[in-house]
Amino acid sequence: MALGDADCDGSAQEEGRSREPDVIARGSALECFTEGPETSSLIRNLRGVCGDLVARETAVEKFLVIMDKYQEQPHLLDPHLEWMMKLLLDIVRDKESPPPLVHLAFKFLYIITKVRGYKTFLRLFPHEVVDLQPVLDMFADQNPKDYETWETRYILVLWLSMICLIPFDLALFDGNIPSEDGLARIPVMDRILKVAKCYLVVSDKARDAAAVLVSKFITRPDVKQKRMADFLDWTLSMLSKSSFQTMEGTIVMDGMLQALAQLFKHGKREDCLPYASTVLECLDNCKLSESNHTLLRKLGMKLVQRLGLTFLKPKVAKWRYQRGCRSLAANLQFSAQPPATHKQVTAAGAIDDDDDDEEEYDIPGEVENVVEQLLVGLKDKDTIVRWSAAKGIGRLTGRLPKELADDVVGSLLDCFSYQETDNSWHGGCLALAELGRRGLLLPSRISDVIPVILKALTYDEKRGACSVGSNVRDAACYVSWAFARAYDPLELKPFINQISSALVIAAVFDRDVNCRRAASAAFQENVGRQGTFPHGIDILTAADYFAVGNRVNCFLTVSVYIAGFPEYTQPMIDHLVNMKINHWDGVIRELSTKALHNLTPQAPEYMAHVVLPKLLPLAVGNDLHSRHGAILACAEITHALYKLAAENNRSVTDYISEKSLEGLKKIHQELSSRQLYRGLGGELMRPAVCVLIEKLSLSKMPFREDPIIGDWQWLINDSLRSLSHVSSTTRQQIKEAAVSALAALCNEYYTNEQGEASPALQDELVKQYISELQNTEEMIRCGFSLALGALPRFLLKGKLQQILDGLKKVTSISPKNVSFAESRRDALKAIAKVCQTVGVKGGGSQDEFVCKDNIVQIYTTLLHGMTDYTADSRGDVGAWVREASMTSLMEVMLLLVQNDPTLISANMCQQIMCCLAQQSAEKIDRFRAHAGSVFLNLLHFDSPSVPHVPHREELERIFPRSETITLNWNAPSQAFPRITQLLGLPAYQYYVLLGLAVSVGGLTESTVRYSAQSLFDYMKKIQNDLGAMNSFCETLLKVFEDNLLNDRVSVPLLKMLDQMLANGCFDIFTTEENHPFSMKLLMLCKEEIKKSKDIQKLRSSIAVFCGMIQFQGDMRKKVFFQLFLLLCHPFPTIRKTTASQLYEMLITFSDIVDPDIMDEVMTLLSDTNWDAELPLVREKRNYLCDLMKVPKPQPVTKSAA
Repeated sequence: MALGDADCDGSAQEEGRSREPDVIARGSALECFTEGPETSSLIRNLRGVCGDLVARETAVEKFLVIMDKYQEQPHLLDPHLEWMMKLLLDIVRDKESPPPLVHLAFKFLYIITKVRGYKTFLRLFPHEVVDLQPVLDMFADQNPKDYETWETRYILVLWLSMICLIPFDLALFDGNIPSEDGLARIPVMDRILKVAKCYLVVSDKARDAAAVLVSKFITRPDVKQKRMADFLDWTLSMLSKSSFQTMEGTIVMDGMLQALAQLFKHGKREDCLPYASTVLECLDNCKLSESNHTLLRKLGMKLVQRLGLTFLKPKVAKWRYQRGCRSLAANLQFSAQPPATHKQVTAAGAIDDDDDDEEEYDIPGEVENVVEQLLVGLKDKDTIVRWSAAKGIGRLTGRLPKELADDVVGSLLDCFSYQETDNSWHGGCLALAELGRRGLLLPSRISDVIPVILKALTYDEKRGACSVGSNVRDAACYVSWAFARAYDPLELKPFINQISSALVIAAVFDRDVNCRRAASAAFQENVGRQGTFPHGIDILTAADYFAVGNRVNCFLTVSVYIAGFPEYTQPMIDHLVNMKINHWDGVIRELSTKALHNLTPQAPEYMAHVVLPKLLPLAVGNDLHSRHGAILACAEITHALYKLAAENNRSVTDYISEKSLEGLKKIHQELSSRQLYRGLGGELMRPAVCVLIEKLSLSKMPFREDPIIGDWQWLINDSLRSLSHVSSTTRQQIKEAAVSALAALCNEYYTNEQGEASPALQDELVKQYISELQNTEEMIRCGFSLALGALPRFLLKGKLQQILDGLKKVTSISPKNVSFAESRRDALKAIAKVCQTVGVKGGGSQDEFVCKDNIVQIYTTLLHGMTDYTADSRGDVGAWVREASMTSLMEVMLLLVQNDPTLISANMCQQIMCCLAQQSAEKIDRFRAHAGSVFLNLLHFDSPSVPHVPHREELERIFPRSETITLNWNAPSQAFPRITQLLGLPAYQYYVLLGLAVSVGGLTESTVRYSAQSLFDYMKKIQNDLGAMNSFCETLLKVFEDNLLNDRVSVPLLKMLDQMLANGCFDIFTTEENHPFSMKLLMLCKEEIKKSKDIQKLRSSIAVFCGMIQFQGDMRKKVFFQLFLLLCHPFPTIRKTTASQLYEMLITFSDIVDPDIMDEVMTLLSDTNWDAELPLVREKRNYLCDLMKVPKPQPVTKSAA
């Protein structure tokens, strides 16, 4: 049997290799079904695997994986469905197939159906007369309540729905059924009906298939005469008896509604019409609109529309609008024709109502009820119900006379009232799109519809802390897309500018990415179909599917390009001012104000004379969000106007009127007098007004010597003092805004003609800020540290040493401020900023420049920050300080290199590089990456290069300049193999080993694995070099000694030692008795665990002691003594761990114990209950000591007080 073109991808791959790589990615599009042979093999092997549960599950999983690949492109399966079905049905038809195999075959069929959809798959089922009896017989073996075989029943019901279409009277088959035991024979018709009724009330997927069976079976000519009325009576009685309040009732109602909907969909109108009124009445009595079950309401909506279509004659409305030209190519030619030709073509494409009058007929009264229910369905709370109702409106309107259809459109437009919910707007949009697609919305109504759609494109209703309406805007884009395809360009021409502007605004400024992309697609459709959108192709290129995916890019870049076309400039600005600067989302407000800044050069006069005067009242209004957005917008527009004025050598006052200047000045005064800086609203107002102060200062507003400057200074100082009272989420924003505002304010308004500050002002400001550095509130220290760092040079002049001393005190750790990590971080940042501001002059005064007198103090303070390992409930908060220290050291170092390299001493440079190397070897990825980046920046800086870098040549070989960018320090697999190479450089060995100890003995699996592997690789290289080994071991012991009882280092160091001993890193010393390294290591380990109650530390030390047993000489006795001490530790878990590890160690090093006593020792260790009371455990331990000739530890008696 041919399996289709299973290798069709071969040629495609060859073609792909020869093609230029001009496309970055092709997505996940597949070209054909490539797993034909594998699928065939799986199906043929089902007989072999069905007996083994594991093999059966594996086969199902494999088949699922294959099929799921085609969920998005199921049509690729079509050429292969037939042979797959034949193979599986062969198994089903085989009389010798055991029931598990049959169920497995049906499960495979269901998986295919799930991917391809039952409608396509249904047509392929064999439907000959010979299939009828076997399939009906199979139902006898089924248990409708067996939850494990529902796939079998689902496929069987689908198969039966296909077989029952055989074109013979079913009564002909009854004569072939023999009677059994004298019982009356059940006719085939009744058997099928029984199956349908049985499976319409089950709780599994077979219920859906039973509805399909009903639609095929009841509509047969022979069945509808005899059974249709009875069946409808049964369904209606079941519906009326059931309640959606219970689970069982919901299931029954679901089955009945599905069956009725399918029946009225597929049945002939003349057959269904007599029953339609009764069904509608029963449906009304069910009151489905009150149900909480979405599916029931959706099925009710489907059935209502099918009943409505039954009441109306199936005819195409002759009054509907028909667009003559549908080809894109023809449309482009059409749009290029002169207006006279347009009219001729339109006249040819339209149908004149006068030439062919509609046939008049009475509309049944029930249709009004149906339309009303559908209109109510448009307002349902669930999208699938609204969508079903919208499709029903479209179908039904197509069969109504023109006047009644117009009434429906009028009722539909009532959905778009601001008294209605977002659900009503969404449903209304979907219905309008359906009517437009079907040509049922006549051009005469477009003038009523377009304003509604324009409102829907910007619909955004605030609900609590967020808003609703993204689905409405998305649906409005769908309407625009549908209208583009439905109407002739001449019909939409009067509205082109409105539609194009609204779609551009939605594509660029909508908050939700799906709405931006929908608007972009609708704009593209209009450009192609209508051909009348201004600058359509240019805008499409800039605002395509991918470009509008990034919100910041849309607001700040794409918008500027589109605003360059005059048709769109003003609508875009107006939208931002009216709809976005008062948006509930603060991010959107801020982006909108930045967008206004970028759009100002496109319309400076409009911004200055219309927008700014409009914003000033809003900036002191009552609505918090409007006030916040308006203040930021005023700031951004003013600054943009200043830049424009500067480019044209004009003053900013040429653009901004005196009244606007006065309004800008009064914003702070008004907010302050109304006490709007307090409370939660103040958290928005403070940073906003600080941004306003910054922008007005940068814009050189003529406010020098004005009292407002003092008010602004008060606000900045008060904001910095209030940091401890605001929420942690806005603290950083307020701090940054206040510091930026301070810098701009001082630069503009605190200098005289000579560029210097008033001495009194300088003294007061600096003294005030330095005094706040010792505040008991951490956040106040943070704010004023950064404020000092932001001061301009003329305010620092003569005060540098005073400021550095003040900042140094902030960086020092005392018992009172040990948790003030953020203030230490900001103080270190401030020191670097101050140094950059004042500049370098080697022989200058220490009160004015970075010079030889203060450089040591600066470096000592910054280096001290690298040793901050403070930890609290937030974790390693000292890491923030270390990060700031590294950045500040780099900035100061590069400042010195570029201005006066002689100030950099060899010792200072070595300390910095070594500390950076240590940080580059530590365990936290982010900070390791930062340290590595700073290390390489200093190493490779070449204008000029940093002097006195230890082992520069070796470092440049380990870290080539070409790999500086590609080396990913965040990845342990890349970082540790490089950093461990520094162990071979004497200057760096101690510091790298100190950093590595924390990583190798850490908790993160990837960090531990790669750091340990890199360390072991280095140890292998020096294994036979006695000098290198001695040097390494001395450094290792020095690290241990320096960090005794420092748990941050000592605990992971013990873990690292355990791994190194286990990997044979010290094998070179094991042959020598009582080697100094082992003796010193034992002494340090004993000292480390002395009186310790840290379980983790004790366990690590046990592992180290067990590893040290490999050293020879008296060492072993001493190690055994320590282990036997731990065997009687007060903590039971330590006793158990010691016994367990001793046991494993003796198995590994079996030669260290006399073979005669080995078995007894092992038995004692394994069989003793080390959890028991200490006297019992001590007795066993002492016996072990006697066996192994180790001195017995003596209990220490506590002396009386």
